[in-house]
Amino acid sequence: MITPAFELTQDPDFLTIIIKVPYARASEFDVYFEGEDFKFYAKPYFLRLTLPGRIVEDGREKASYNTDKGTFTIRLPKEIPGQYFEGLDMLTSLLAPKKSRSAKPLVEEIAASAELSEEEEEFDWEIEQTPYKESAESTLPLQYRYGFGNLRSGVFQRLQDELSDVIDIKDPDQTPVDERRRKRLAAETAKFEPDHYLADFFEDEAIQHVLKYKPWWVDAHKKMTALQGESLQEHDTHTFVVFSEEEREQLRKFTNKSYLLDKRSRHHVYLGLIDILLAYCYEICVNEGDKNVESSWNVRKLSATLCWLESFSSIHDVLVSFGRRVLCYPLHRHFGLVTRAFNDTVMILQLGKAAVLKCLLDIHKIFMENDPAYILNDLFVTDYCIWIQKTKSKKLAALSESLRKTTLAKSHIGFELEELEAAAVLVQEEESTLKAAGTVSKQQLPSSESETSDSEESSSTSSETEGSDSDERESSTSEDGKINSLQGTLQEEKTAPLIDCNGLRQGTNTSSFEVSDEKSAVSLPSTSVPGKLVEELEKQMHTAIRLSEQPEGLATASCILQEQEENRVSEPDRFSKDATGKGNFLEVSSKTNPLLFLCSTNEDEF
Repeated sequence: MITPAFELTQDPDFLTIIIKVPYARASEFDVYFEGEDFKFYAKPYFLRLTLPGRIVEDGREKASYNTDKGTFTIRLPKEIPGQYFEGLDMLTSLLAPKKSRSAKPLVEEIAASAELSEEEEEFDWEIEQTPYKESAESTLPLQYRYGFGNLRSGVFQRLQDELSDVIDIKDPDQTPVDERRRKRLAAETAKFEPDHYLADFFEDEAIQHVLKYKPWWVDAHKKMTALQGESLQEHDTHTFVVFSEEEREQLRKFTNKSYLLDKRSRHHVYLGLIDILLAYCYEICVNEGDKNVESSWNVRKLSATLCWLESFSSIHDVLVSFGRRVLCYPLHRHFGLVTRAFNDTVMILQLGKAAVLKCLLDIHKIFMENDPAYILNDLFVTDYCIWIQKTKSKKLAALSESLRKTTLAKSHIGFELEELEAAAVLVQEEESTLKAAGTVSKQQLPSSESETSDSEESSSTSSETEGSDSDERESSTSEDGKINSLQGTLQEEKTAPLIDCNGLRQGTNTSSFEVSDEKSAVSLPSTSVPGKLVEELEKQMHTAIRLSEQPEGLATASCILQEQEENRVSEPDRFSKDATGKGNFLEVSSKTNPLLFLCSTNEDEF
């Protein structure tokens, strides 16, 4: 027999059951309903449901079949009009037999069967006996429990290799709860990195971006809050939480179970649920609802229930553990993400068990798609998915209220976060103060330095002008190398009899030629600027006129001083450094020295 896909809806007077039976014979089907029982048969499909409320057969019932979709739609009247049937989304719970829906009948049934076995069973007095060995019994290792409701033990002895990549604790079967907690705290303290935390604290652009993401439960919670005043829809989370077809298929595949948990175990189960939901909310927030290869790692690493098989004793311990692990392990380590996950978990619990079940189904899918993490479904998540469907909504409402009233501060984490932040802020302020002081000192320089710089700039400008003149002269001489050499030869022939500054004729010698050439190099710019050449010629003509009017002795002295100054100025220009650092002689200028012509004019006057 095949269990068909189905879904249930309701209005104040009717319960509607939609059953998908493709390729079934529509002419051959049977429907039975009475009280809380509903049965449907259409070969090869069979469906039996235990409803959360009573229905009645009074002639208003109606059934129809859609041949295109292959679905039966059956409308059944409620025994009490206006009654709200809770838990129509809990498909696994609806598929359970009536007697297994609560723990009380199971307990009574187990007790009855135990009494019956004692009455019927006959003890065999002739059974073979073995002597008791105290040493052998004492050497048996004591196994500690873990998993959902601490109902499992011995799993890690068989699957140690597979589970070593899933959980952080080693050999949990031989590790008591207190030692697990101590080792967990030590591992978290060793893993905490202040630099990473401070980097996310000051540079939180990416974190502020993901904090703006709104998952599906935010809008659902807003709708529920807006309808709180309406008594009929006060607890109807079906209108806010919608299961996909894939999620419905997951629910149909679960095997129905009943859990006999004592008060202490139920307490651990509720606190473990909060821990798992906190880790899931963090994962959804930082990845903005998208799943990736790190999703499974994030959920199991941030939940001490999954990673360290922790059993908590209070809600505050759950929050402290989650906060510590957020600041130690994932990529984004910011206290704002802890607060966000806390608020999201409160909203999910306030939405009711339908919202909690939807989140658990998503976690189940994440772990199922990851090779080593699927074992956590067998240890925790599958049992949570089945158990939550039978949980009373009042219990979840009380749990959400207790969680909402619990506070978590940075001082509770135990990493001295406030001291770290204060010290980092002080360092930042000192650096900004020093930087500001350096900027002011640069802006307020002494006036003497500015004046000195002005004089240096003027001198450098003049030297650059002379250097540019010499560079232009060199470039012009290099371009007309052959012509310059020929003109130099002609100049030597024309100026063979030279007149010195005293007006006396001298023979042609090396020293007088070098002096006249130096004067030419200093006084004349390149021929590329004819305006400057005219100005220089005028200055030289005025100098020559003044020299001709002075007495002979004064003229001689002034001429000698002028030659010395020109020698000092022109000496650095005699050589130029090439790219290899060697000195090269400057080429002899092909321009005629105007002083020589002036002197020759003076000679004619004498």
